[in-house]
Amino acid sequence: MSTIPTATRRRVLQALGAGTAVMAGCAGAPGDSAEEQTTEQRTEPQEPAMNPAKSTDVDRVAADPTDIPDPISRSSPTSHSFELTTQEVVAEVEPGVTYTYMTFDEQIPGPMLRVRQGDTVELTVTNESSNSMPHNVDLHAVRGTGGGAEASMVAPGETATFKFKATYPGAFIYHCAVPNMDMHISSGMFGLIVVEPKEGLPEVDREFYFGQHELYTTGEAGEEGHHDFDMEAMAAEDPTYVLLNGEKYAITPDRYGAPTLEVGETARVFFVTGGPNLDSSFHPIGSVWDKVWQQGSVAGPANRYVQTTPVKPGSAAVAEFHAEVPGPIKLVDHALSRVARKGMLGIINREGPKNAEVFDPDP
Repeated sequence: MSTIPTATRRRVLQALGAGTAVMAGCAGAPGDSAEEQTTEQRTEPQEPAMNPAKSTDVDRVAADPTDIPDPISRSSPTSHSFELTTQEVVAEVEPGVTYTYMTFDEQIPGPMLRVRQGDTVELTVTNESSNSMPHNVDLHAVRGTGGGAEASMVAPGETATFKFKATYPGAFIYHCAVPNMDMHISSGMFGLIVVEPKEGLPEVDREFYFGQHELYTTGEAGEEGHHDFDMEAMAAEDPTYVLLNGEKYAITPDRYGAPTLEVGETARVFFVTGGPNLDSSFHPIGSVWDKVWQQGSVAGPANRYVQTTPVKPGSAAVAEFHAEVPGPIKLVDHALSRVARKGMLGIINREGPKNAEVFDPDP
């Protein structure tokens, strides 16, 4: 097993605390615990349960679902250099409710990385110096120790680089994998790496990128103030919020706006479930998925005309649909209390002429 430099290991251990589970390939050493403070101790529900909302560090953490790399048209492999910066930022879950998120590049889900099978990737992970915790990244597209988690373990202010070859195609989650990784993922530290097959993906008119996760906090959903993380609620798998792109109803006309496609166009949706605990029953209200590559398994055939596709935490789906009529497509988890009560909703608008032969709302 490779080792982390002693100075880095000591800072990581001080931030994580003695006795935490060995989840990222590194363990504590005897005698390092005198001045340690565990993550659990630092994230106990506060007293009183709610404090006033904090000033935000960023306007939003919700990733723009259209801000993704272009499809790959190359027929030969190449090399990439990617950088991810881990950032702990205060933002609004919904108006009046703030939370200290953990992110890759200040967005949820983290930036999509897109490569071709056979490509070589050099990935640099920087832990911003103002952060309070160590971070790293585990990519399910990596054949290597911890998916790169051990090689990328960095304390605040540090940077690490490792290299891997994308040997198999698919859409794969990446996530922080320090001890207490469930807390870090819940707080926003996950994203998607797409490894296109050598022949590429089928051509579509538009592509979108979404991620679902649940958030466990000291307050109730909608209770104004600053919400701290609640470890007991997470252990009980009882989330305060279930979110699409990190915020309640973020990708809707009433929040940051909804992306669009024209009648007659075909769209591809990349969807990743960070979890850390709940499955998603991913469904497009107003349509079905014409094609679904479950588990992000684009090397195999797609399932056809799927109403609701299950997506496990730590997994992904690639789905396509086409627009025959105008109107909203509502992206939901069909465990519908999560939509009505906990924030799990996004919208894609279809724009164009009516098609009464397919759907006539007023015959």
